[in-house]
Amino acid sequence: MKIAALDIRACRHDGAAIAGAAMRDGQARQGLEFLVFTLRTEDGREASMFGFAGRSAVGAAHTAAASLRPFLLGRDARDREAIWHDWRTADRWWHHLPIHAFGPVDCCLWLLAAEAAGQPLWRFIGGARNSVPTYASSLVLADADAYAAEALAVRAAGLKAYKIHPPGKSLAEDIEIHRAVRAAVGDDFPLMSDPVQPYAFDEALRLGRELERLNFLWLEEPLPDEAFGALRELTRRLDIPVVGTEVLAKHPYSVAECIATRVVDAVRADPSWSGGVTGTLKTARLAEAFHMNCELHTTIFHPLEMVSLHLAGAVRNNTYFEVLWPIQTFAFGLDRPLPVENGVAHLPDTPGLGAALDWDMIDDATIARV
Repeated sequence: MKIAALDIRACRHDGAAIAGAAMRDGQARQGLEFLVFTLRTEDGREASMFGFAGRSAVGAAHTAAASLRPFLLGRDARDREAIWHDWRTADRWWHHLPIHAFGPVDCCLWLLAAEAAGQPLWRFIGGARNSVPTYASSLVLADADAYAAEALAVRAAGLKAYKIHPPGKSLAEDIEIHRAVRAAVGDDFPLMSDPVQPYAFDEALRLGRELERLNFLWLEEPLPDEAFGALRELTRRLDIPVVGTEVLAKHPYSVAECIATRVVDAVRADPSWSGGVTGTLKTARLAEAFHMNCELHTTIFHPLEMVSLHLAGAVRNNTYFEVLWPIQTFAFGLDRPLPVENGVAHLPDTPGLGAALDWDMIDDATIARV
């Protein structure tokens, strides 16, 4: 199963407009940019997967192709572990690609193997469960009333929890938002908070103590993921679990210290930013050895979300399947909706991903091929 070709498309889906406030930088997105990687083998097999692209899909596609194509061609697609380790070495020496560059390739390698074996990816990895509760994760909204209304809509849709991404401009405003959401949904509906590192240490501590009073499940990324000393002290002083590590490069090695010395109470990983299926599994297994959860992070794009769901079905130390809300904004790229019913995601039984990519949509969205 020698790799014969790597094709990369740069794409922009104009149907996924996002207001500037939703990403905290004030810049509205008229569309979401992404990549589509396709690996082809000499025996006629192929697998494709979406990739993160930031603000420039064309730039990301050229950079990824220049480094990954010569590295991959001629290698056996079944040698996932050797390819993962060899890429780590090659990337350190010269390439230094962003954290999202290798993940789609690794996903393609796993899909090729699972399809050849006639198994759904989660069972090919080693099945742990065939369904996973699902929670909705907010964008940044206008005010407390908007968050409260969205939380009620999420609960009415049957999802099992709601996570707040507050504006992060004012601690007082953020606390007001968390209080309003708790008041709206009542005491029993699970809530989480993900401020995305806007605070000083004392502010993070104050928010954490308020979230304890409000019975939130966890506090995620209140400080930068690389602020090990401050996060360790915050974790020590709070009872609410502190969660982090999703944007650290070079999983699992970069998070080993976080796990072994309890920098955080639970780590985060995903197949887009953490080195594909291989990197995510390594982080999850390492966390499991320390009786720590690895809460899988949303990958934004639904084809990648399907890979994340397969991982959620293959590990035991993850609580939920995360999707961004409103889900319709991100519901593109697959030939069917995500398999979520009444707030529970169900793992597919068909080989590989369990869904096909929507190539008509991808063709319409393609702005360059590399």
